[in-house]
Amino acid sequence: MSKTRRSAVQRRITVQVALDFVDTSRALKCAREAAAGGADLLEVGTPLLKAEGLEAVRALHREFPKIPIVCDAKTMDAGRAEVEMAAKAGASIATVLGVASDETIQECIEAGRNYGIRVYVDLLGHPDPVARAKQAESWGAAFVGVHCPIDEQMAGKDPFERLRRVAKAVAIPVAVAGGIHSESAADAVAAGASVVIVGGFITKAEDATAATRKIRKAVDTGAKVATTLFKRGGGEDEIRAILTRVSVANVSDAFHRRPPLPGLRAIVEGARAAGPAWTVRTAPGDWAKPVEAIDHAPAGSVLVIDAYGAPPALWGELATHSAIQRKLAGVVIHGAIRDTPEIRKLRFPAWATHVCPHAGEPKGFGEENVALRIGGIPVEPGDWITADDDGVVTLPRAHAVEFANRAQDVLEKENRVRHEIDKEGRTLAEVVELYKWEKK
Repeated sequence: MSKTRRSAVQRRITVQVALDFVDTSRALKCAREAAAGGADLLEVGTPLLKAEGLEAVRALHREFPKIPIVCDAKTMDAGRAEVEMAAKAGASIATVLGVASDETIQECIEAGRNYGIRVYVDLLGHPDPVARAKQAESWGAAFVGVHCPIDEQMAGKDPFERLRRVAKAVAIPVAVAGGIHSESAADAVAAGASVVIVGGFITKAEDATAATRKIRKAVDTGAKVATTLFKRGGGEDEIRAILTRVSVANVSDAFHRRPPLPGLRAIVEGARAAGPAWTVRTAPGDWAKPVEAIDHAPAGSVLVIDAYGAPPALWGELATHSAIQRKLAGVVIHGAIRDTPEIRKLRFPAWATHVCPHAGEPKGFGEENVALRIGGIPVEPGDWITADDDGVVTLPRAHAVEFANRAQDVLEKENRVRHEIDKEGRTLAEVVELYKWEKK
């Protein structure tokens, strides 16, 4: 038996489900499924607590009187009052931030003793998590927690390096949170976690019971259970895989409703493209630079050609055959394309603003690998392009990792909502309680 498997089997690992909803009704539905799957702790996540208040704690405690409820208030001040309120609402565990003052943390712990509630010190954002964990232990905290916040997860980071250092430094249980899924849960245990806090892998799953069982299996056996979703990437291959998996609409939603490059329509229905941009500027119909760019662009890139949005055509069947030979991911033409029946047969991903039968002349105007501006939207060399039947959206290279990960988060959330609509026969407005959130 491997060291990872032995460490998981030798001690019972606690599985905590972070119910980061904004509606108590949806949180309760997911909690029922998670409890059926073997969850040990149910957490009223900070978004739910802010949206619904302590009534969410009361509702969960009423329905699950035998499962400890965690009130994730992330207290920063008024520690005694907040811990008292959490305890009286039915919580068994309350959280305080490690970056709070010494006095606030100590007040929380003392209030916990008075009201019979355990205190969890969340080391989120603390510059010296090891030192703070030791202090929290000496003051009587029941747990400390290493937390990789959502915004860091979207940048492709994980909490395990900090977890290892903290777990070696203290004897009290150490919790870990931050993008944990069925493949990484065993790694969390091997790194020293006694409490594995799981959010999206369970709360965004179509079947939260099955998802919880996968986590339970992973932490109990030390085995990695394969998953496609809920993982966050950082490298070029990971970005490409995510952008191929999600829709362009998902990307737009993730990037603050980013608009597409205007006027471009798919030539091959159902085709998709994702890759770094290799940019070309040329005159309308001048196909010299676009054809030369096929030879220069790296495999997997998307040619983005700006011909000022006008015909005649600068791309056709022969250019497409060349692009396929060079293993390009697709072509986006702010200008005209022709030979579309043949391109559709080849299934090469292509988008253009115009389709026409006549081509221009190869005069050689323009340049490659330069900054473009198409319809007011900048496209820099190396920016990521994602395209499907809905259109073409760009991701600036500096933000590609973050917004690819956020796009997958959008897809995951939609999967859960879609399941609730279909399973319960309700409308979107009903599932997300839309009327409650309207501006009054």
